[in-house]
Amino acid sequence: MPPMLNIGIRAVHSAADWIIRCMDQLQGIVVTEKSRNDFVTEVDRRAEQIIIESIHRAYPDHAILAEESGAQEGNEYQWIIDPLDGTTNFLHGFPQFAISVALKHKGVLEQAIIYDPLRQELFTASRGGGARLNDRRIRVSRQNSLEGALIGTGFPFRSLDRLDTYIEVFRKLTSLTAGIRRPGAAALDLAYVACGRLDGFWEYGLKQWDIAAGALLIREAGGYASDIDNDNPAIDSGDIVAGNPIIHNLLLNVIHDDANISA
Repeated sequence: MPPMLNIGIRAVHSAADWIIRCMDQLQGIVVTEKSRNDFVTEVDRRAEQIIIESIHRAYPDHAILAEESGAQEGNEYQWIIDPLDGTTNFLHGFPQFAISVALKHKGVLEQAIIYDPLRQELFTASRGGGARLNDRRIRVSRQNSLEGALIGTGFPFRSLDRLDTYIEVFRKLTSLTAGIRRPGAAALDLAYVACGRLDGFWEYGLKQWDIAAGALLIREAGGYASDIDNDNPAIDSGDIVAGNPIIHNLLLNVIHDDANISA
């Protein structure tokens, strides 16, 4: 295992221990609304601090981009951190949330970690080294049509001006697929695409920390993750379409042909 990936995993496990301890105290957690339907808690902040401190003990010169504390300058390595993806789920005791950590080197994604602390499922990927769930290699699904496909999504709560466009795509895919799921934690959704539990995924208006680890996982598992024009990394635009190679293209066709979306 690459040393930097190992350090990231240790950091994530330490944060996960904190998050799980806090689950018995949900009623007493202080919640702040960052924007409409976008919440942060003392749990998020402390989990993020644990991850950063753990990384900086090993690599004090590495840069940080974290959801709650923002950017910290450093050298050519940058860790991208979402300490608790699915905060609203966590606050309601809904068992779908995760920690997401990715590492870039000179702007290129090199390592990815997504950890589900409730199921103790650790998704990891290294550039050129494949993707894993715990100790098992994973691949995207072999689904070759939208008929029978299970697709993940997330509502564009940060971009309500795009809700009508989103609903049109949702309506079309509802009639074309086996079903659409919206569990509420984009990082886990992307991990599920990487291991074949979902055949594809799309969402608008995400942030780098939502996407980075999942995008590398999917690529190393044999899939694609792009923006809605398929010409830029999703991490740059925040609009992501992902899936195995066939489903990825079919989703792009629906988005463009039926919603008339242009970047």
